[in-house]
Amino acid sequence: MNNRLKTLFAAKQKGLLSVYFTAGFPALNDTEEIILELERNGVDLIEVGMPFSDPLADGPTIQASSAVALKNGMTITKLFEQLQHIRQKTQVPLVLMGYLNPVMQYGMERFGRKASEIGIDGVILPDLPLHQYVEEYKELFERYNLSKIFLITPQTPEQRIREIDSQSNGFIYMVSSASTTGKTVGLGEQSQAYFRRVANMQLQNPGVIGFGIHDKESFASACNHASGAIIGSAFVKALQQEGSLQKNIQSFIQSIRN
Repeated sequence: MNNRLKTLFAAKQKGLLSVYFTAGFPALNDTEEIILELERNGVDLIEVGMPFSDPLADGPTIQASSAVALKNGMTITKLFEQLQHIRQKTQVPLVLMGYLNPVMQYGMERFGRKASEIGIDGVILPDLPLHQYVEEYKELFERYNLSKIFLITPQTPEQRIREIDSQSNGFIYMVSSASTTGKTVGLGEQSQAYFRRVANMQLQNPGVIGFGIHDKESFASACNHASGAIIGSAFVKALQQEGSLQKNIQSFIQSIRN
């Protein structure tokens, strides 16, 4: 596991808040400011979205933010430029989340090397199959000290979860329900049963719950069953409010944490 992630999960086994935002949104050059502001407001882990034109797992809010970011001119090359000196300013764990296609176009080896150089801790690529990762890219990720984080859902069979656990070295992203991001129906009994089932498996990697976590209540509920939870769509919406980024970020994080 990457050191910053390892340190975080060793220090904090419960109540960990992870926040996702789309790089290049609302404005092209907001990336660094959003990261630093999230850290100032006590966020434990930050997921930076690499926008893509066909984001399969994302609901309308994140899809729309991706479209704006791409229109603003965001690319992987641009993102790496923006994050070039980020480690001089913060040690908060940073995970890149996106889709395989743009990364393949950039070049997997070049991507790994560059991400490692600027101090990225992990990568989430929902459409990279486990077997392909193990056969083709695992050695590369390990060489560049990048944790590969996999998603599981309520439909993932136990054997598959154990296989993912054995190949993971960061955390396991537990998708709360079989839908896209941004659904705010709350975590029903079905979700709760799935969280308990995974907790009882006593996996070696910590679990962090995402999809549908949008307020104080859903965050607290998810934290009962895992090391923490990830908020994406609700935060992306908050970034679009009137007023300064700083103020919007501050009031949103306070509404979750207080």
